[in-house]
Amino acid sequence: MSEHVALPGKLGDPDRTLRTDPRADSRMVAALEPLDLAGAPKPVPLSANATAEEIYEYTAKIEPGFEMLLDLIHADLPAVEGVESRTEVISGVDGNDVNLYIHQPTSSSGGLRPCILHIHGGGMVILAASGASYVRWRGELAALDLVVVGVEFRNAGGALGPYPFPAGLNDCTSALEWVHAHRAELGVSKIIVSGESGGGNLTLATTLKASREGRLHMIDGVYAQCPYISGAYGDPPMELTSLHENDGYFLSSEMMDYMVRAYDPGQENLTNPLAWPLNASVEDLKGLPPHVISVNELDPLRDEGLAYFRKLVKAGVSVSSRTVNGTCHAGDVILRGAIPEVYAASARDLTTFAHTC
Repeated sequence: MSEHVALPGKLGDPDRTLRTDPRADSRMVAALEPLDLAGAPKPVPLSANATAEEIYEYTAKIEPGFEMLLDLIHADLPAVEGVESRTEVISGVDGNDVNLYIHQPTSSSGGLRPCILHIHGGGMVILAASGASYVRWRGELAALDLVVVGVEFRNAGGALGPYPFPAGLNDCTSALEWVHAHRAELGVSKIIVSGESGGGNLTLATTLKASREGRLHMIDGVYAQCPYISGAYGDPPMELTSLHENDGYFLSSEMMDYMVRAYDPGQENLTNPLAWPLNASVEDLKGLPPHVISVNELDPLRDEGLAYFRKLVKAGVSVSSRTVNGTCHAGDVILRGAIPEVYAASARDLTTFAHTC
């Protein structure tokens, strides 16, 4: 007689939360508890028929709370040493100004360094590259002997919005072109495009756009973390099992569906790979530079990242994947103080890829 095997996450218990999931890293849960992020998420105060204006008002209201939470998470960390930073303002392809935040080691290595073009998270709708979490991540990477350039792209909502698709993607493309044109000035040997969550979306979309438009020679590698790329959150397909298994763990499909509607108000780009890269065909992916797809075990977005990885394999792209066990969405990037070994492992993996791709 075979033993009963309990299904993971909410597949096994619809009331399960990060607090009660036995797979969750206890250090992560302890860090999220005082922020009220370890239990069930609060319902989104919008109706199914919410207007674009109501959704934009909602994103404007929630953004300060997310920024405050990220500030609190990083409040007691020591300063990153051996790194200098500056801001460069460039003109985007749409004629708008784009801030680039450049972090470099203060010591001179006498040679060229890889550059990480970093694209921050927030569902392409909220948050800013100037936020504490992203300043920290760029600084820590620069301390590992990298040049890191953060892109302050236009958001589809919040303080830097509302500029729906493809505004943010255009800004990331402008940043890529500028970094490539200034490789010598920056002391850059190669360019790796990288980002997490919504930044993972824009990382992959920037690469797909470069492939379509003859810009692929500018990108030497791609490292996408917990990419938010399906757009299928209103009615999640069962083949993306983690959207059911981990729904409400830090992120909920309900909230992400409203983010989709902010990013593409007319819902005309739900199958456009430049808006939602999981829609890219195997043919679209052929000839792309080396990739890493990193996902989090307890993330609703885990399986869409892995599905993209499998498409890259079929396309013959040099690619690897990694799953950061015990962590929620982007937990290995934002929870520096709570799980420093996990954070360091992800930073180290990105750095190794940057130096060897």
